[in-house]
Amino acid sequence: MLKVGLTGGIGAGKSEVSRLLVAHGAVLIDADRIARDVVAPGTPGLAAVVEAFGQDVLTADGSLDRPRLGSIVFADPARLAVLNAIVHPLVGARSHELESAAADDAVVIHDVPLLTENGLAPQYDLVIVVDASPETQLDRLVRLRGMTEDDARARMAAQATREQRREIADIVIDNDVPLDTLRKRVADIWDDLQRRAHEPRTASEDGRPGDADAE
Repeated sequence: MLKVGLTGGIGAGKSEVSRLLVAHGAVLIDADRIARDVVAPGTPGLAAVVEAFGQDVLTADGSLDRPRLGSIVFADPARLAVLNAIVHPLVGARSHELESAAADDAVVIHDVPLLTENGLAPQYDLVIVVDASPETQLDRLVRLRGMTEDDARARMAAQATREQRREIADIVIDNDVPLDTLRKRVADIWDDLQRRAHEPRTASEDGRPGDADAE
């Protein structure tokens, strides 16, 4: 099994890359999706969030009011730490379950938006960073997602810098390119990931293959 961490700044096109990798045969573990699932109505995760933050973080139908919760935690680092202490272990446990269910020779893609920020690179055999210029990110967020320019810039500023992401990358995918070019790049990377997944590995290997393919 090859465990790959996939990350990139908001608007860089990470979701498209993960979709292309899945089309080639990768097993996708989406941290954002799992984070939503573990606090769905009726889960112990949601009960713990309500216990910590009160009934006001619920909508009328009993689901989590994400905007309301966000307004609380992003204004108070201590409250954010409380939320993370609830959600992160649940996400980690579910991710481990899904990974354990994959085939021995699978390429498992962990789609983790905050991989860089949370120092998670050592958990993976390989880290892929989807990279785009700030101008491209801003255009996509405003034009495709309907954000205001101020909101888009604020979200970009809240993440790791482009340089910080590239520093932890084993492979960088340039996504300032046409879709056909991106498809070809991902196909080439998939061939390399398949080769790595099937290579015999010795006990002395630390799992990180180095950065020979970083560009």
